[in-house]
Amino acid sequence: MAEGVLSPGVNLEAFSQAIAAIQALRSSVTRVFDCLKDGMRNKETLEGREKGFVAAFQESLHSVSRDLGELERLSNLVGKPSENHPLHNSGLLSLDPVQDKTPLYSQLLQAYKWSNKLQYHAGLASGLLNQQSLKRSANQMGVSAKRRPKAQPTTLVLPPQYVDDVINRIDRMFPEMSIQLSRPNGTSAMLLVTLGKVLKVIVVMRSLFIDRTIVKGYNENVYTEDGKLDIWSKSNYQVFQKVTDHATTALLHYQLPQMPDVVVRSFMTWLRSYIKLFQAPCQRCGKFLQDGLPPTWRDFRTLEAFHDTCRQ
Repeated sequence: MAEGVLSPGVNLEAFSQAIAAIQALRSSVTRVFDCLKDGMRNKETLEGREKGFVAAFQESLHSVSRDLGELERLSNLVGKPSENHPLHNSGLLSLDPVQDKTPLYSQLLQAYKWSNKLQYHAGLASGLLNQQSLKRSANQMGVSAKRRPKAQPTTLVLPPQYVDDVINRIDRMFPEMSIQLSRPNGTSAMLLVTLGKVLKVIVVMRSLFIDRTIVKGYNENVYTEDGKLDIWSKSNYQVFQKVTDHATTALLHYQLPQMPDVVVRSFMTWLRSYIKLFQAPCQRCGKFLQDGLPPTWRDFRTLEAFHDTCRQ
């Protein structure tokens, strides 16, 4: 090793002794393998050859153990060299004689390494998310890449007539579902979705993007005293509170900003699967009720029914 390469924190004398200890350890290991290679020789009787081989082998192993212990002792005396990182003038902190009391440089190195790892993993995550951005709602609806409709404008403000046309097309797609559209607060639409005689859903929209959903029972009141849709009160029944939570999760799952009409259609298709909320058994346990509740979870891809605990 060239002179001047080691940092001042390294004990040079212990370092040279450690190199000699490494050479001694390699020689001891070589003698062990030579003993195994030579085997039992130079003895007339079988018993004498066995005793001689065992004695020589034990002596070789003791030598390896002794040399290894010496090397470990010297390695503790060598000291730890300072790490060289492009931290500019912060490297002067490593020369602090009271580093044990103020370990600023070691903490700075640790933060630097952590920052590099964070940047590396963030780059990997960004690449994976960009690859998966178009593999969710559109593919689940069976729309191929060649026949995928042209992307709609990505702006949050879409013409009200365009929003009405999308909702009317979805309303005609599902005979069991009726959709009433209103705009009590300007251009933002609010939907009252009635699914058979099972439940009602209040959908608060911002242009063609769904902001909030509230699921209530078919016989529950969905209006306030002044005749407007009640977008704040929860259902009085635990089963519909569960469905509300699952609907919020579905909104986070069906995300495709380039095609908001596909997102709304995917969500309505998923919501339509609750037409048999009280008739479909759980696909895992086969039971209709668990803790007094029917299967309230619907798989986003297959639309199969599961209890909240069975879907894990």
